[in-house]
Amino acid sequence: MINDIDDSKAPLLDHLIELRSRLLKCVYALFITGAVCFYFSEQLFAILVHPLKEAFGDGGGRLVYTKLYEAFFVQVKIAVFGAFCLSFPIIANQLWAFVAPGLYAKEKKALLPFILATPFLFAMGASLAYFVVMPTAFHFFLEFQGNSSGLSVEALPSADSYLGLVRQFILAFGIRVLMPVLLLLLNRAGFVSRAQLIGLRRYMIVAAFILAAVLTPPDVVSQLMLAIPLLLLYEITIIAIWFTDRRQDKGEATEEEASA
Repeated sequence: MINDIDDSKAPLLDHLIELRSRLLKCVYALFITGAVCFYFSEQLFAILVHPLKEAFGDGGGRLVYTKLYEAFFVQVKIAVFGAFCLSFPIIANQLWAFVAPGLYAKEKKALLPFILATPFLFAMGASLAYFVVMPTAFHFFLEFQGNSSGLSVEALPSADSYLGLVRQFILAFGIRVLMPVLLLLLNRAGFVSRAQLIGLRRYMIVAAFILAAVLTPPDVVSQLMLAIPLLLLYEITIIAIWFTDRRQDKGEATEEEASA
């Protein structure tokens, strides 16, 4: 009989040594990718600035530094953000390698697809923010330029504040796309059912708009572009769970017929 859980019963000290080893690998991955991103920080910042440049149009636009040390710390923040994104698959792999021996076969089967799909789904959400949401939001923000009581109103964003806004967009939309997979995972693990998700729909609507208000800039366009797709993904998840449950019921019925 095959055991449902790994037979390793290592003492606590061995687990701590293994944890230390895997944490060091994560730190090495962050340090190496961070050094690479810092070396290419100017090129990476040029990529991040491109949506704003397109929003300004032919008239150009400017990013300013309001502090003497701001330029350096912008490069450091770009390196840290890039290091986290690039090293995330390695960190997730090390986390999985440490946790997996203590999981049951059913839990492994439910968790592994989520771990593998997370980087791709996050990249999809980040791409949506970069190519669709950010250009739309920046065009909306820049429409407030003009004249007011004879005074010129011009957008002069600082590099640090712009970088913070970009990170906010990318993280908000990148994490949002992970929600359907997480709900499917919880369903497969038996923590939530389709009926429970349907019952929570009204609360999810409120939570989606609260989350959008927290994670996006305080404008209606950005909040709607996060909240509405979040609700659509929630409904798609409920439909996907219905198909999954139906297929599982058919499989169980077939097994019962075969055993009979």
